[in-house]
Amino acid sequence: MIAAPAGLPVLKTARLRLRPLEAADAEALHPTLSDPVSMTWWSHPPMESLAETRAHLERNAATPDWRNWVFARREGGPAIGFVAVGEKRNGACELGYMIAREHRGSGLAHEAVSAVLDQLFASEGRRRVFADTDPDNMASRALLERLAFKLEGRLRAEWETHIGIRDSLIYGLLRDEWLDAPPR
Repeated sequence: MIAAPAGLPVLKTARLRLRPLEAADAEALHPTLSDPVSMTWWSHPPMESLAETRAHLERNAATPDWRNWVFARREGGPAIGFVAVGEKRNGACELGYMIAREHRGSGLAHEAVSAVLDQLFASEGRRRVFADTDPDNMASRALLERLAFKLEGRLRAEWETHIGIRDSLIYGLLRDEWLDAPPR
């Protein structure tokens, strides 16, 4: 059973509702987490079964250092993606996200991640958020850059993944950079 961290707030945007991950979300997220194209840049291969997806989500939800929001259309419906935030150091968080392939290019991932960044910086007062992405994941890099993240460095041969040894690009965003940016 997936249990949400106490106090994980529900976030709303113009088109989305972000809420804590639930056990029932495994069915909605499985098509994405089992899709070889969607999983190309992840550190693990696509999930092979719904049971594997459910177990993976349960493990992630049970890790106290990570918070997991799923997002769906504001008017309702199944989860179409998620945003995960890992507590790394006092005031610093790591960000991860995924959106179903059929919703890519719609601006929904930008909207969901923006809502979480507002929560982290404006509501919680975090000082820094960073993301770790594969250099060849151009869609993720473009999203981070649209959100005003700065490329801070490259970690060579950082990850051993299902597609081989991969470098990692680290993007960072500071609280003042987010709060002082023009309205999104």
